[in-house]
Amino acid sequence: MDIKNNILETIGNTPLIRLNKITKDFSCTVLAKVDYFNPGNSIKDRMAVKMVDVAEKEGRLKTGGTIIECTSGNTGMGLALTAIVRGYKCIFTTTDKQSKEKMDILKAVGAEVIVCPTNVEPEDPRSYYSVARRLAAEIPNSFLCNQYDNLANRLAHYESTGPEIWKQTDGKITHLVCTAGTGGTITGAAMYLKEKNPAIQIWAIDVEGSLLTKYFNTGEIDMNEVHPYVSEGFGEDFVPENYNMKVIDHFEQVSDKAGAVMARRLAREEGLFCGYSAGSCLQGLAQLKTRLKKADLVVCIFHDHGSRYVGKIYNDQWMMERGFLDVKTFRDIVNARGESKLVTIRPYQTVGDAVDLMKQFHIENIPVLDEGILSGAVSESGLFGRMLTEGNDIRNKKISEVTEPSYPLVSFDTTVERISSLISKENGAVLAKDDSGNFHIVTKYDVIQAFRVNA
Repeated sequence: MDIKNNILETIGNTPLIRLNKITKDFSCTVLAKVDYFNPGNSIKDRMAVKMVDVAEKEGRLKTGGTIIECTSGNTGMGLALTAIVRGYKCIFTTTDKQSKEKMDILKAVGAEVIVCPTNVEPEDPRSYYSVARRLAAEIPNSFLCNQYDNLANRLAHYESTGPEIWKQTDGKITHLVCTAGTGGTITGAAMYLKEKNPAIQIWAIDVEGSLLTKYFNTGEIDMNEVHPYVSEGFGEDFVPENYNMKVIDHFEQVSDKAGAVMARRLAREEGLFCGYSAGSCLQGLAQLKTRLKKADLVVCIFHDHGSRYVGKIYNDQWMMERGFLDVKTFRDIVNARGESKLVTIRPYQTVGDAVDLMKQFHIENIPVLDEGILSGAVSESGLFGRMLTEGNDIRNKKISEVTEPSYPLVSFDTTVERISSLISKENGAVLAKDDSGNFHIVTKYDVIQAFRVNA
């Protein structure tokens, strides 16, 4: 019988999957090493177990001890699974830019999670690096894994990831493309592959705002290169010891937006629901595709699963707020805004009721609905004008007495440009009805936001 003794024995031997649609205009074959098939849904499971193995062997981690690590989430998951099987406690520090899903998952598997600020120097006592070091010094029988400088990280990929890729491609791989963070994955896999064939090209994908690319090109650690970025799981503001830059041939930087958009394309076009780094990895390759030849066989490492980013790159509102989502139609605006019930008012209600609704929901335009039929609208500017002439007594009037003309009714596919032409000083919104018969509203504020995003 083929039975695993515990969850850790399922780590590794992840599939190599051909990309077909996104890479159809590439001259070569592009394969994805999809490591979200690991039990912790990321490639970090490999090095998490290895770091614990080495720590146990060296006597630095003893029975009943506490594993401490600073992590963007994935390493923590691998360590938490290892801790469950082997009887350790876990405390993880992470940054406030990481997705809530990652933190919730770590807590679900029994870890304590401490959230630290992102935009501080690594040596700042508030940084997630510093907090982890302090906890390791204070807590008896604890072990700080330090995935950045712990060479067991790259050893895991030298022993597993690299050999798997070599075997799965029958040694025909010509390029390895991988996002660069701690340096463990790309360095360890590259060390093995270069031993097998020194001609294999290793391309590291970095994020704009990280200093790794300039360091690779110049040997200079330039903190002026560092600025905040929202990409998760790769890029650094220092150079971890796991790096051996001699086995890497090129660094390529990718923007936050380009990586996020490509990740969404992977889900829609290839059926690969991956994380931020996978999108950035493929985007980096796309930026370099003119360097590739027909005979090349490229392997891209897709580190983790998209379930950890449903509140971010797979959330239209999050994407729109950062200018990552192109908004073209009424439908795009509604989708990006998220689920929200249309606020309406009945003809027999009062102006006071309308004013209260405007204050409560911070809105300026309210459609008047009578038994599901549009009969007009009321607006903040219209009511304000009447109050100037009629005084406060207007609050007691029925809506039917102050109703303004109905907002234009359009289809869900109406373009933003057309919507903007329908909105005027006298008419502050447009409406559309979805397939279920529910009305939705787009206001002048929504249009302004859409044009800002598309700019």
